[in-house]
Amino acid sequence: MQNKCTWLDTLKRGFMSGLKITWELSKIMVPVYFIVTILKHTPIINWISEGFAPLMGYLGLPGEAAIVLVMGNLVNLYAAIGAIASLNLTLKEISILAIMLSFCHSLLVETALAKKIGLSAINVIAVRVGLAVVSGIAFNLFL
Repeated sequence: MQNKCTWLDTLKRGFMSGLKITWELSKIMVPVYFIVTILKHTPIINWISEGFAPLMGYLGLPGEAAIVLVMGNLVNLYAAIGAIASLNLTLKEISILAIMLSFCHSLLVETALAKKIGLSAINVIAVRVGLAVVSGIAFNLFL
């Protein structure tokens, strides 16, 4: 009987932990999704898209994908996922963004941590952003 209780307790703790994590992630992803969705119905998203289109074109991305990169770099990956979900991006574009964000995300927090262990903040940012850009261009050419 004790094994059954242990198993049920483990299942209950796992379920509650899963709910807690889902809630924490939803507090980031859902508002970003709605903000970007609302922006799509205003001229703001067009301004962003037109302004960043030339630069993002090298990466094979539409101008509005800049929102995803900004969210991923300044907030975190979950904010970027919320932004991706609200935009109409192709699988190739999402793949390019995912590769770029794997190298370069949460820049503020992670650079601060790198600086605490003695690394140069400028070097950390340069390497991470550089890898993201190079990988974005490469994947645009090869996908």
